[in-house]
Order: sequence, then C-alpha cells, then structure tokens
Amino acid sequence: MSAFPQNSSIVLVHGAWADGSCWSNVILPMQRQGLNVICAPIPLTSLTNDIAALNQALERTSGPVVLAGHAYAGAVIAGATNKRVKSLVYVAALAPDQGETVAKVFYRDEPHPEAPKLAPDTNGFIWMAVDGFRRAVAHQASTDQTSIMAAVQRPIALACIQESAPVPAWKTRPSWFLLAEEDRMINPKTQRFMADRMSAKVRSHHVDHTPMSTEPNLVIDVMLQAARETLSP
Repeated sequence: MSAFPQNSSIVLVHGAWADGSCWSNVILPMQRQGLNVICAPIPLTSLTNDIAALNQALERTSGPVVLAGHAYAGAVIAGATNKRVKSLVYVAALAPDQGETVAKVFYRDEPHPEAPKLAPDTNGFIWMAVDGFRRAVAHQASTDQTSIMAAVQRPIALACIQESAPVPAWKTRPSWFLLAEEDRMINPKTQRFMADRMSAKVRSHHVDHTPMSTEPNLVIDVMLQAARETLSP
C-alpha cells in the first residue's frame, strides 16, 4: 500500500540537450513507491513556452504533485502555476529569481576548465558536441552512456536563457536541492548560492552534472524525501 495520498504524482522535467529518457533510471523506482510518474516534455524554445508545456503536462495529473527539474528545467519548474504543486526538487539545477535570466545565473561564477564553449547555430539553437557530454555534462558516465546522450539530445533555443524569469514558485513552496559538487556545467558555488537563496534543503554529493544517470539512487532519495514531507497526509 502506498504511503502517499491517492493520485500523488511526481512530474520530472528534463533540461537542455535531453528528453524525458534522462530520467529512465528513476522512473520505475518512484512508481514502485506508489507514485504516478510523468516526464513532462518541454520544447526548449523559450522559457515561456516551456513553462506553458509543463502546465499542460500537469493537467494530466489529478492529485498532489512534486516537481523535479534538472539543470535548465529548474527555471521551468519554478514557473508552474498549478496549485496542486506541493514542493520542488532541483537536481543540479538553475534557479533564477524574478527578472533574472537563466544565462545570468549560469554564468555567475567561473566556468570549469572542461566546460564546453557554447554558441547557437544559424537557427538560434545550441547543440552539445559529443565531447561536451564526455568531458562536462556526464563525465562520470560510461562512453556508451554519453554516446546515447549525444545521439538523443534536443537543442535548446537561445531564447530560453535570455528571457527574464517570472516570480518563482520556490518563494512560496518548500524546495530541495541536490548539489553536484563535481559539476562541470553549473559551478557548484553557483548551485550553493541559488540553494541558499531559496532556503532549500540541500543534499550535497560528489556527483557530476547528471546524477540521474550516474548516481540515480541519490536522486531517488531526495525526491522521496520531498514526497514524504509534502505529499503525505
């Protein structure tokens, strides 16, 4: 019997250069805990469009919800307007405040020496080179894993990181933050700054930028903690 109220859901939101499959190692374990699990597809075309897509995905749920976002998706989950969202989980994620852009917080501190040099193509989309996955996005993953990540990647539009964020939901909802101490994409100092600013409950570990792939049990533990504290009757 589930420890959570009926129709409780966790909605997972992917970041840049990814799709819902980035959560594949955590979906079944969360379902086995009695939670409805949805991976919200976002178009990565603008912050406004991505928030709208998330709000549409939330319409597929009917009970209380925990929202979890990776990397860029931290800005997206903070824009959700559904009142059934009870808490937020940030997995090595970005958390701009009202009026800030994703780019502003992303570039707040010095980049890691292995961080890739990013630039949009002629269509305004940013792609990640295979070497970028292996050196920075998931440097603790196997070569096979990073090859798959590169093959299934979806580009992010420059507009996503240049648009000002709305009032973030973390101002009114409890939040958790899995801080990736070995992150080569988002400086851990930046992660600490954002987590402290939002008064998140921080779990700090020696993981890379994509712990859902390299240390999924840590991600599962953080999400279950949020679910137990905010969904349980």
